Amino acid sequence: MFSALRRMAICLTFGVGFTFSAAAAPAHLGQTASEQTRHIATVFPGRMAGSPAEMLAADYLQQQFAQYGYQSDIRRFNTRYLYTTKDGHQSWHNVSASQVIAAREGKVPQQIIIMAHLDTYTPLSDNDVDNNLGGLTLQGVDDNASGLGVMLELAQRMQSVPTRYGIRFIATSGEELGSLGAEDILNRMSESEKKNTLLVINLDNLVTGDKLYFNSGTSTPAAVRKLTRDRALKLAHQFGIQAAMNPGLNARYPKGTGCCNDSKPFDKAGIPVLSVEATNWSLGNKDGYQQRAKSKAFPNGSSWHHALLDNQQHLDKALPGRIDKRSHDVVRVMLPLMKELARAGK
Repeated sequence: MFSALRRMAICLTFGVGFTFSAAAAPAHLGQTASEQTRHIATVFPGRMAGSPAEMLAADYLQQQFAQYGYQSDIRRFNTRYLYTTKDGHQSWHNVSASQVIAAREGKVPQQIIIMAHLDTYTPLSDNDVDNNLGGLTLQGVDDNASGLGVMLELAQRMQSVPTRYGIRFIATSGEELGSLGAEDILNRMSESEKKNTLLVINLDNLVTGDKLYFNSGTSTPAAVRKLTRDRALKLAHQFGIQAAMNPGLNARYPKGTGCCNDSKPFDKAGIPVLSVEATNWSLGNKDGYQQRAKSKAFPNGSSWHHALLDNQQHLDKALPGRIDKRSHDVVRVMLPLMKELARAGK
């Protein structure tokens, strides 16, 4: 395993130092990301795994990738989740979830994966329903239309940029049920595909949090962390964007590593990962779940899964300009980083 990770670090090393102009796209960085974030959140609310809204959102994403010139298809997988009633009765609910995979091959077999989950929170109990957590009205602007929007703009801007390494964009489902979709993607990968995956970048919750965080996986080698997490932080600081990494308040998530999202299955498999998210680890919370200080607009210090909070109207009022700014900031950092890592050419 060590030798394989070392080869990944060497492959990525050769890409550092090369940046080129962006592919044809809207002049303003983040414009597509912001527009797509708003569109997905408002047109496809209630994107619970296996729901009609999730299937429609998957169709929409597949069409967008195809328009950008990528080989794109929808992959479905069957799974289930446990639901608990007020009287404690538990029952299994079966779902058939949809995931979108868009790819463009490079000159060599190695690839970089960019992921963002398309599903919104599925209520797992009567208590969730009573507290407006998840459900048909949850727009999920922050969690995770924002990640999808950025992913689509990156795909748009990379569409005509030749790269040495292949690029695969994946909109996963079942993240809110325990990263089940990411596990399905990983399980279907051949050993050769796993070996040739140099990096998995996960985009999640980019709006509500106080600042951006770039975190590596616990199994990501130091050399790869330098080329990915540290390079992203350097770019952010050069552009005047407030960004940091997990300060290591929890022994389960050492300094500079991530927490619980779709990158975790890949991290456990020994594949290097980079998680991009917005939260606030410095508030004393040890898992990054408190995204900002508690306030009238965010009573629990977060908008997690709450239909009345994680929607366009509320976020625009409570955090005016935030959706557009975060879309711009994340694309501004991730676009040159992707070009470096994928070894883009003119």
